[in-house]
Amino acid sequence: MAVFVDLNIMNTDVKRLKNIIEMAAHLGYSTVAVNHLVEFDKKKTEIAKPMSVTDIFSSPPTVQGKCKPIKILNRLTIIASDPSHCNVLRSTSPSTRWYDIVAVFPKTEKLFHAACTNIDVDLVCINVTEKQPFFIRKPPINAAIERGIFFELIYTPAIKDSSIRRYTISNALSLMQFCKGKNIILSSGAERPLEIRGPYDVSTLGLLFGLSEGASKAAISTNCRAVLLHGETRKTAFGIVYTEKKPQTEEESSEPVCKKAKME
Repeated sequence: MAVFVDLNIMNTDVKRLKNIIEMAAHLGYSTVAVNHLVEFDKKKTEIAKPMSVTDIFSSPPTVQGKCKPIKILNRLTIIASDPSHCNVLRSTSPSTRWYDIVAVFPKTEKLFHAACTNIDVDLVCINVTEKQPFFIRKPPINAAIERGIFFELIYTPAIKDSSIRRYTISNALSLMQFCKGKNIILSSGAERPLEIRGPYDVSTLGLLFGLSEGASKAAISTNCRAVLLHGETRKTAFGIVYTEKKPQTEEESSEPVCKKAKME
């Protein structure tokens, strides 16, 4: 059985947040992430420590059809218009270590390119509520995919308003033109319990966004799992060491094994 995940439950008051998470568990989601938005402006903005699970539930609700409680994670999303706003997203920053997932919502093409190529994040959010202010290009998309960064599309605005639905589909198709359905996740961005939809309904919505049937199912399951693993790696790994086998020359490959042993 697939494990369904929603990585964008908006951080509202505790009572409403509790109701949304209970609805997610009832619909069959095994994991949800509470999204803490931080919008940078001219004034100095600080990142607060997220609430713990015990602040919401004494015992989390059980997932529908399973005998285990829903898993609740914390996510940080930086809304920024300048790359300097993302200095807090360095791997050594103590603020980001409080969160399981770190995302950036780029408002400019320059920041979108930086988020895809060098900023240390797990998710890049795609604007779905208005016409994209810049053209999405292939090089940064490919760079993000190579780095294991995923792109997020939220579906709740498309359900609320027909004009926003056009922007959502248009921006999604523009992204699919270059990523071909790779490294995409679908999230709700729900602020109320009735705004969240069941996993199979979301998978059907993914078809409207240009995803294939397999990619649409992966966008709410295995791709979300990959985002969580990327977040764990971001918090624990500071570098990667790899070994490479030295290619043999023609002389070495043609010599018998017994002769090589004598020479050694």
